[in-house]
Amino acid sequence: MLTSAEAATAVPIAERPPTLGTRLVEAAQRGLPGAVLFGVVVANGWPGLMPGIGFWDTGEFQTVLPILGTAHSPGYPTYVILGFLGTILLTPLGEPAFRVTVLSLLFTAVAAVAAMALVRRLAGWLPVAFAAGLGLAITPVVWLNATRADPHPLHLALVALLTLALVRWQQDRDELETSANDRRLLLAAALFGLSAGNHSLTLLLAPAIALFVLAVEPGLLRRPLFVAACLGVSAGTLALVYLELPIRGGVLPAPLVYGRPGTWDGFWYIALAQQFQGSLADPLSNLPGKLDAIVTLASRQLGWLAPVVPLAFLVAARRVPAYALLSGVAMVTTLLFNTSYSNADIERYYLGPALWAWTWLGILGAEVANLLTTALVDDEGRLRGPLGRLVPGSPPEPRRWDRVGAVVAGVVGLALLAPGVADLGPRAAVADRSNDTAARHWLDEVLPVLPQDAVVISWWSTSTPLWYAQHVEGQRTDLFVVDDRTMLDLNLGRAPDVIDRYLGQRPVFVIRLERDQPELQARFEMALVASAGNTGLWEVRGRLDDVP
Repeated sequence: MLTSAEAATAVPIAERPPTLGTRLVEAAQRGLPGAVLFGVVVANGWPGLMPGIGFWDTGEFQTVLPILGTAHSPGYPTYVILGFLGTILLTPLGEPAFRVTVLSLLFTAVAAVAAMALVRRLAGWLPVAFAAGLGLAITPVVWLNATRADPHPLHLALVALLTLALVRWQQDRDELETSANDRRLLLAAALFGLSAGNHSLTLLLAPAIALFVLAVEPGLLRRPLFVAACLGVSAGTLALVYLELPIRGGVLPAPLVYGRPGTWDGFWYIALAQQFQGSLADPLSNLPGKLDAIVTLASRQLGWLAPVVPLAFLVAARRVPAYALLSGVAMVTTLLFNTSYSNADIERYYLGPALWAWTWLGILGAEVANLLTTALVDDEGRLRGPLGRLVPGSPPEPRRWDRVGAVVAGVVGLALLAPGVADLGPRAAVADRSNDTAARHWLDEVLPVLPQDAVVISWWSTSTPLWYAQHVEGQRTDLFVVDDRTMLDLNLGRAPDVIDRYLGQRPVFVIRLERDQPELQARFEMALVASAGNTGLWEVRGRLDDVP
């Protein structure tokens, strides 16, 4: 029993601050939906993961990340740094190539959880938000990139987190002190720098972000020091991650370096992606053709939900106009760029648009859930219409609206997922890379054929697994793999020049595209010794003018 003095000073139970245990339980409850969605995305994508080394860019990233090397333009330093750390943390999962692929799936799961959090903040209704996050993850172009080593899943995750940070800054402005809310915007600035350090597509978002920030807080321009701080955080973060290029390209050279990022000109050549200049056409030309291409792509990605996306945007514009401004401008600038840019795998560039489309669909779904719930339950918690007549005299219940709404939102969420679930098998088959062992089998066939100290004049697709074997696995470090990039960096000329340079000094072998074969076969005596086609290994036995 309390004494009178203790009773006078006792804090009522309802007013006592929550204990650490209570806070942990509450945090776990808040994080449970995200954890479940993360687990569902990983479980869904795991069976289709590529098991080992691949050709092309896949093989490059599987080589560069474990050794903290440098990648092709624009360098992707954020991906390289995070990937290097990630492959260390994921060591128990298997060989480095597989671990790099696992990272793509994990980044996709992060993006799905961020999309769910974004929709929940913008529109409420957890079931609809969960469906939007899962729908994003099973969108074909997203799922396809989640099962291979590639920086685009990280781009999707960082853009989703950046967007979520901006929305949190906007929505919590009235509840937080100015300094605390300013830190939210500084966090968004740092995420922008990290994202730009991963992929230069992020730079297309700058106009949308500027318009959003000024629309939310027009008086921000009267705070030039804070504006400068935000710009400085973005630029500083970007510069910090890009230091990886000159450090690993020169100061502490990595085993595999693309280009010459250790030099001033070489750094800007990589960072500004100068080798791809000229790939961008006029963004405003042939707009009807570009619109048709976008509609066709959207139909393949979203099924019957594709025609609903414009309506979903209009609903978002009415309900959350600031977010509609941010995502709408970002969508337009990104689509104009993508439809004007020539790239061998351009669909990878549409992960951002897939994110924004699914947030709009989530907002639309929440609005539909609200309308249906209002039609079923009145403001006092009484059931309306036929449902009310089935339960005559049902008393008001304050929480009935929430309970009925949750059920309705669950049904709406299932409707949003219906196109993807109905097409789940074909989507899984397209994304499945579990049987993609071609590069490993090719290495097992080619490496034993090559004699000691051979020079292998290769091309990009086959160079990358050869580099993986050398620099990651430690196999055949005696080989000199000469890629077209190597020819440029070491001023070796073209493939015929390299053959002339080493023929008679070291064993010379060639792996070239079939279209390049006639030129070489017209000058050199060559014999196919392994594989075939574009991956065929040819032994150069001499010059034809030397053959009697």
